Amino acid sequence: MDATIRPTRIDIPQADLDDLADRLARTRWTDEIDGAGSAYGVSVEQVRAWHEHWTTRFDWRALEARLNVYPQFLTEIDGQQIHFFHVRSGREDALPLLLTHGWPGSVVEYLDVIDPLVEAGFDVVLPSIPGFGFSGPTTERGWGVQRTARAWVELMRRLDYGRYGAVGNDGGSMISPEVGRLDPEHVVGVHVTQLFSFPSGDPAEMEDLTPDEQAGLERLSWFWENLGAFNVLQSQAPQTLAHALADSPTGLLGWNGQLLVGTDEEFVVSNVAVYWLTRTAGSAVRFYYEMAKADERPDGPTTVPTALAASTNDFLSIRRFAERDHGNIVRWNVYDTPGHYTAHQAPDVLVRDVTEFYASLPVRV
Repeated sequence: MDATIRPTRIDIPQADLDDLADRLARTRWTDEIDGAGSAYGVSVEQVRAWHEHWTTRFDWRALEARLNVYPQFLTEIDGQQIHFFHVRSGREDALPLLLTHGWPGSVVEYLDVIDPLVEAGFDVVLPSIPGFGFSGPTTERGWGVQRTARAWVELMRRLDYGRYGAVGNDGGSMISPEVGRLDPEHVVGVHVTQLFSFPSGDPAEMEDLTPDEQAGLERLSWFWENLGAFNVLQSQAPQTLAHALADSPTGLLGWNGQLLVGTDEEFVVSNVAVYWLTRTAGSAVRFYYEMAKADERPDGPTTVPTALAASTNDFLSIRRFAERDHGNIVRWNVYDTPGHYTAHQAPDVLVRDVTEFYASLPVRV
């Protein structure tokens, strides 16, 4: 294994951009029932709006230049290429923060908080999950939550960080607690925007639910009954889906866009373009299969200090279930923010909550 850390930059070949433009121009649009709106899924009207933004206003080279402002590196961990941004604050007492995105987001989720976190005195380490974006496609089975968390522990060890915080959203909200579980001697705290803890099936857990808890379960039930198809397909047959996603940027826009609805067009297209241009649309959806089929399961609750900064317009975490899985929840905030991608949709809120949480923890040397 090559454990070296090599500087790199993002430079998508112009031929790939030309091919993308040609494919977008030749989109063959599907039909839909008049007046159906989003009843059958993401509407043609919505995808056309994103498509127009991609073809008339989006500038990949501008996004590429914005990404290349930050130092970035490649290293190999457990046989997989890992791409990561590493932005140092310059402070000797800086606490490193390991930021982890999810699907269908990418490192683009965190672009609006890198500078504020660095200004607040943190070093920022922002990798692409194996199989996602700039880390490139995975080449072996098993790259789910636990294997990724182990890779993150090794990454922080290679960077010679004796203490650090783990921050996550979406899939990152699953990976970050596992980083804390695996490396409690070095992880000072875990900060996430969701705690994905669900009823275990024990009837006692369902007794005396508060109105807020009942509302949270009802919202979760509605989500899975109406928007959960992506999870079923990606958990069972991701390769079947991958053929279409790898061949059509507009198809990828429609599929990934289903969970980006409500965010601005630039954010939607930026994230989808990352998957398309790195050819990781198929390997990213395999992550769900790996989670569903994983033999390795967490054993007991996590123990490192854990903070939640949730949104009223997102998945509602339920504390009684979360406390079963996480034994040291020390901060629980639910903000009236726009939605699922807090680092992009409400960066000031996230930066403030992260800063306050880590400032409240005992300093570890």
